[in-house]
Order: sequence, then structure tokens, then C-alpha cells
Amino acid sequence: MSTVRTMENELVKVEVCDFGAELFSFYDKETKVEAVWQADPKYWARHAPVLFPFVGKVNGGYYTHKGIQHQMGQHGFARDMEFEFAGQTENTITHVLKSTEETLAKYPFPFELRITHKLEGKTLSVIWEIENPGNETMYFSIGGHPAFNVPARVGESKYDYDITFPEKNTLNYVLVDLSCSAVNMDDVYTLELKDHKLPVTEHLFDNDALIFDDYQVEKIGLAYPDGSPYLTMTCKGFPSMGVWSQPKTDAPFVCLEPWIGRCDNRGFDGELKDKYYEQSLETGKVFRAQYDLTLG
Repeated sequence: MSTVRTMENELVKVEVCDFGAELFSFYDKETKVEAVWQADPKYWARHAPVLFPFVGKVNGGYYTHKGIQHQMGQHGFARDMEFEFAGQTENTITHVLKSTEETLAKYPFPFELRITHKLEGKTLSVIWEIENPGNETMYFSIGGHPAFNVPARVGESKYDYDITFPEKNTLNYVLVDLSCSAVNMDDVYTLELKDHKLPVTEHLFDNDALIFDDYQVEKIGLAYPDGSPYLTMTCKGFPSMGVWSQPKTDAPFVCLEPWIGRCDNRGFDGELKDKYYEQSLETGKVFRAQYDLTLG
């Protein structure tokens, strides 16, 4: 059984598990609200997995690097691995995952992935640092998949909540073609927002995730039925944002997913380096990204 690490201040309490370096809890002491979905397997048995070194599925179940095909499952492998606990301070918890013979067999790049959860007031920062210790350029995607309780309070309905896009009136989104688990770029949909809000409705996720590309979303949130803010995510510099809940169920959670890279576009059969928003990291270099979660 993996260890769950805890840190807290006078306002909130945070729990992070060594397995997957996954956020297990973000609890508001003032309102007594647990924001993080508690992984009920009836709907979805995860809390907030880290997606690395792939986001989503690869077309056909494999990717190609230097002409060689490699099989890869959905969302890579980091979410299903035990991270090394790398230390804790009063307001940080840090984990590290390093490449192994097992990872190199399916992803031929040495790497070191360091994840730090940092707490300041009611804001939790999730910080990713990726180092390339190898002797060639590495290619990767990385993303967050945190799920939040919706509704968050007893007596409320999921369908009385709103997804908020501050300062946005119109957004474009695409969907995944479920027959091949790739994005259909032929159909781009326009989303008209009223007061910067998208209501959570019964059929919103019937076609799986709504994907907002091209750096459209730098801030996104959830609002209580009375319109007051429940949670806000800040994610500057992230090319894509996925918004998802289990399709065609009453699953009481909504995922806000900041991605750097994502699943393939439909029909893509090119090299790994040419995947949609694939990241490259030269030998000896460090990649860093961060998103922030704020309660209230």
C-alpha cells in the first residue's frame, strides 16, 4: 500500500500519494468541502492522475520514432507507477520518477520527472519538471487529469453547477472520434457562453471530452449553484484544455484537464516528433510547467 503524504495550513488540507504522485485530497477547512473526487470505482477509480509521457491514446495503439513502432497505452505510464518520495517541507511535497529498463523498453528516452505540490493559502500549485539525462532529444506530452466533486455539497445537483471561463464569451472546441480515439479536426464547434459560463447539463459529455486547443484557456473554474466560485484553475502556457465527465452517466464529478500535447488527430501516422503539440527537450535540459488550483 503506497504512502499518502499530508500537508496543511489553517485554511486547507492536502493529501498526495506516492503512487503516481497523485493528488488525493484538497479539503477546505472553512467550508468543509472536499474538492477532489474520491475515486468511487462505480464511476471512475482515479483522483487526479498525471499523464506522461503521452496524453490520450496514440492512433492505432502505437507511435513511431525513427521509423520504429512502439506500442503505448492511453495516457502513458507514469500514473501507474510508484514515485520516489523526494522530500517534504511545511508547504511542499515532492516526488520523482526516473526511467527504468521497463519504461525504456516501451519509451526509448531516459528521463527524470519531478512533481511538486506547493500550498500557499488556498492555492495549490502543481509543478512539473522534466529533465533529459539522455544523449538525444526526447519527445513527450504531459497533462493533468484532476477530477472535482460536482456537486460538492449535500443537497445540491450536479446540473446546477457551471463551468466558468473568465473573460471568455466564445470558444472553439473539438471532439474525439470514439471509433479511433483520435481528435476529429474536420469538425470544429463554436461554444457561445453566457456570462462566461457553461452550464453542466445531462448530455454535455455524451460525446466524451470537450477539447479546447490553441491556448484558448488560461483560466477555468467551477461555480456553485448560487454563482459563487467553487474552484479556479490557472494554466497559462498550456496548449489544450480537456473538460470531461463519464459520458451518459450521472457521475458526480467534472475533470478540468490542462494538457501540453494530446491524443493524435484522426489519421495521423507520422513520427513521434510530429504529433500535435509534441514537446522536445534537448539533452541535459529541463522542462518546467505549472498549474494552480484555488478554492473559493
